[in-house]
Amino acid sequence: MKRHCISFERRKLLAAAAGGAVLGFPAIVRGQAGTVRLAHLTPRTGFLGQVGEYGFKGATLAIDEANAAGGVLGRKLELVAEDSVNPATAANKAAKLIERDKVVAIFGEINSASGLAISKEAKRGRRPFFNTGGNSDGLRGKDCNRYMFHVEANSTMYTRTVVDWLTEQGLVKGKRWYALTADYAFGHDLFRVSSKYLGEGGAINVGNDLVPTNTQDWSGYILKIRAARPDFVYSCLAGIDLTNFLKQYKEYNLPFPVTGGANDTALFWLAGIDSSSGFWQTTWCHAIDTPGSRAFTQRFRARFGHPPENQAWQDYIAVRIIVQAMAETKSTDAAKLIAYLEKGAQFDVLKPRKALFNARDHQLMQEMFVVRVKDKAQMQDKWDFFEVLRPSPQPGQPLTALQPSAGENACRMS
Repeated sequence: MKRHCISFERRKLLAAAAGGAVLGFPAIVRGQAGTVRLAHLTPRTGFLGQVGEYGFKGATLAIDEANAAGGVLGRKLELVAEDSVNPATAANKAAKLIERDKVVAIFGEINSASGLAISKEAKRGRRPFFNTGGNSDGLRGKDCNRYMFHVEANSTMYTRTVVDWLTEQGLVKGKRWYALTADYAFGHDLFRVSSKYLGEGGAINVGNDLVPTNTQDWSGYILKIRAARPDFVYSCLAGIDLTNFLKQYKEYNLPFPVTGGANDTALFWLAGIDSSSGFWQTTWCHAIDTPGSRAFTQRFRARFGHPPENQAWQDYIAVRIIVQAMAETKSTDAAKLIAYLEKGAQFDVLKPRKALFNARDHQLMQEMFVVRVKDKAQMQDKWDFFEVLRPSPQPGQPLTALQPSAGENACRMS
């Protein structure tokens, strides 16, 4: 296959067409016919649907920008999108996307149980699957497989980011905490990890309620919190459940602050600033001040009328990673793509430091960020929720600093 260079003037025209989007995308390789199909499989209805919709927007923007820059391997990218809904549906749709639609790779998902179901189909069908929303350490441990890569951070990364900060501020040692935990794989895993690090910091757990997904009435849980009188409430919740809890918790005007082991910005936007407070953590938010982050936020706002949040960023970055891998390997072959990703390729993820995959468990090693909910008077607009306090790991620390060790979370790649 012959590789053709693009002139500087041609690059400028492409950049203008994509709003500057060619930054970070590879050069074009011409000569192949047809399109390269990529699958976006994530929940867009149900209790995770609000978050999934942001992921879909991020993926759509990345596909359009890549195509405006000339596509990859001389071919346009085609996005095939499906609503995963639940683990059984996710597995069936993953199989269909591989067998009927002939997609090169799958990316998306938020529910860890659905992520596991997709990963099994990806392994069976020999297609890379980029998990952009499932936090469970188990997906990187006992349930890992060579076809699954994780753009989303794991539970340990989320937990250590916020707990380390709280510990340094003197808010953990000797403090009593009460947990609300989503009653499925994600919540159980997050509570386990959170208990470990909070316990090591000297905190005392005084309660943990397992909460069914899509819970509407939180009064019973809130009354139990009031009776327990903890020093803080710790969320291991996901999706719209976190939003609904924050709204109803505010109505009781309890003095116990709320923090948690995971955070999706959209859920705070839905709850509103009056129901939100405290220290949290995130993989990304539009307050991160890098040229790439500012440019991405500007393009996303122009397209959708509001800024992106962390799930939009994760799915956007997943597409960029897939495109870079195909361009650099000059191939859509799964074995070649996987080998490239495992050998230390670095990716611009719109943060101060570049990211790369850990070959041991395929976790994207990246910076996390400690954030604080702003005072209402400090907000510049209704989306301006978070002040970024610091990155984690901190400058000078290796990106492996937040990762569980092989002994803590063993992965055996098949």
